[in-house]
Amino acid sequence: MIVKMKFVSITGPRSDIDRVTDLYLSRYEIQLEHAMSELKTVDNLRPFVEVNPYKDALTKATQYVGLLKNQNVEPDTSMGLDDMFEVVRSANHDYLEFEANKDQLKRKREELREKQKMIAPFRPLNCDLHEVLRYKYIKYRFGRISTEYHHRMEKYLLEDLGAVFVEGERDESFVYGAYFVAQGEAHKVDAVFKSLHFERIELPDVYEGTPDAAYHELEKEIAGIGKQIEDVDAAAGDMLAGRAAKLVAAKKRLEDLASNFDVRKLAARVEDNQEDYYILCGWMAETDVEKFLHEIKDDDKIFVVVEDDHDNYFGEPPTKLNNPKVFKPFEMFIQMYGLPAHDEMDPTVFVALTYTFIFGVMFGDVGQGLCLLIGGAIIYKVKKAPLAGIISTAGIFSTIFGFMFGSFFGFEDVIEPIWIRPIEHMTKLPFIGKLNTVFVVAVAFGMGIILLSMVFHIINALRAHDKGDALFDVNGVAGLVFYGSAVATIVLFMTGNSTPAGIVLAVMFGLPLLLILFKEPLTKKLEKKAAKSEEGIGMFLVQGFFELFETLLSYFSNTLSFVRIGAFAVSHAAMMQVVLQLAGAESGSPNWIVVVLGNAFVCGMEGLIVGIQVLRLEYYEMFSRFYKGTGRKFQPYNEK
Repeated sequence: MIVKMKFVSITGPRSDIDRVTDLYLSRYEIQLEHAMSELKTVDNLRPFVEVNPYKDALTKATQYVGLLKNQNVEPDTSMGLDDMFEVVRSANHDYLEFEANKDQLKRKREELREKQKMIAPFRPLNCDLHEVLRYKYIKYRFGRISTEYHHRMEKYLLEDLGAVFVEGERDESFVYGAYFVAQGEAHKVDAVFKSLHFERIELPDVYEGTPDAAYHELEKEIAGIGKQIEDVDAAAGDMLAGRAAKLVAAKKRLEDLASNFDVRKLAARVEDNQEDYYILCGWMAETDVEKFLHEIKDDDKIFVVVEDDHDNYFGEPPTKLNNPKVFKPFEMFIQMYGLPAHDEMDPTVFVALTYTFIFGVMFGDVGQGLCLLIGGAIIYKVKKAPLAGIISTAGIFSTIFGFMFGSFFGFEDVIEPIWIRPIEHMTKLPFIGKLNTVFVVAVAFGMGIILLSMVFHIINALRAHDKGDALFDVNGVAGLVFYGSAVATIVLFMTGNSTPAGIVLAVMFGLPLLLILFKEPLTKKLEKKAAKSEEGIGMFLVQGFFELFETLLSYFSNTLSFVRIGAFAVSHAAMMQVVLQLAGAESGSPNWIVVVLGNAFVCGMEGLIVGIQVLRLEYYEMFSRFYKGTGRKFQPYNEK
């Protein structure tokens, strides 16, 4: 059912808006609308232009609560607002000190890594770097040369240069190392190595011992700094853990205060005779309005007006659904199609009953139905997933129709059918001959559903005060009379009873079709508007004829669409027969692995297909006749 909504306007002194929001509105569900655009009858409205004073503190509190290892602590509710700000401020001050210390350590670690990276390619060199970098009579050059030029150097030049090249590490592209040369030959050797594209690497005089020893020493220093960083993180975590109860309480309270303060974005100000007022407006459930008014009756700083005149505000009321728990999961299907407008009927109960009933007929099996029932119930209990609740409810009807059809995990010799076996039972009809019984029942059921959908259309049209649509639409009274007459005639003929006389049939079928054909001019006549056709009488009749022909075809196709109910009931039984044949059930000793896997496959695949097909019937054969789904969702401002 749809909860009845009321539009309320709340006003009071501007300085009192936080108290009212925190004391009253935070405990009620109210969808606030923008007062500047909603209130048409109030002059001199101005917006609030204020910065939320709780945002920064809330951001910090959220950050530090998120860093807590255990957030499930009992909040300290003894603090006042100033205490909460102080807790967040002091935690931020201390945490930033830890972060500054950690940043300093990280920068030092990066410097050591750069030194280590520089010395790494020269680790194979067995020399004391500190001594080498202080040579006076021998020139040295550390660097790298491409592998191609290194090969040329070794083959053609090195013996004639009077220099020594000591190789370090190499990769796919370069050979790292250092060459040593006497001072007198340095210029010539430097020129040759430059021509070989030797890239020099300047090593600072900060290393002790061999490159390999210096590398490992740096590695130890880096590991030590990493341990210091871990100690800083642990100290910061201990600091926050010691204040966990206060931080969690501060975060929760600041969230409420920040949310309440943001109400100003939707509020308006009115200045009158040097007095400054706020105005808030929005939608509340009728029952909440009554409680709210009762609660504020002795509060002289707040004034509430409940609007009953739609001319005082824009827009239509939002939609809030409130159905019994057993039907609650089926609201998901309604939301997928579109929420009902405030003047439409809520089809949730109708969908719940028809969906589960049709699903049960199409998927009738006691064993598989119980699996759907139990599995869906467990998932819904744990995850609260609406689809799981729908599956569980559908499993109830699958189980019921499993008893009706005498099917238990595909075995049809375990229990006797209460009604019929879908794959075997036939019905003899006049003119048609023998036809599967479930097909006949499915079509008859579809006719009844279509007639019921037309009744719903009439109800919705009357609620919307659209008399023309209620009377002359293809799903209105005219369509109901025509289709109902057709159904009655078919039933009389198929059951061997005499049908009405030709004149009666002509009136029963002809008059409703004429009303449908002339719906537009009749509606204008009913609404006392000029019935003029811009296209001319001839074009109107031609267009009306083809539309009427399309309507007749839709009646026929929509009715036959329900045959799928019987078809899936038969196909389910046929598929399970195939599974049992593959398992060798006819021999009396079936392969139980095949039986189990076959049941799982059929239950999963056919369950999915049946679920989709039933939803298609709901949307296209039922909803399309009476339901628009143009409502907007009710969204309280304090909804988490």
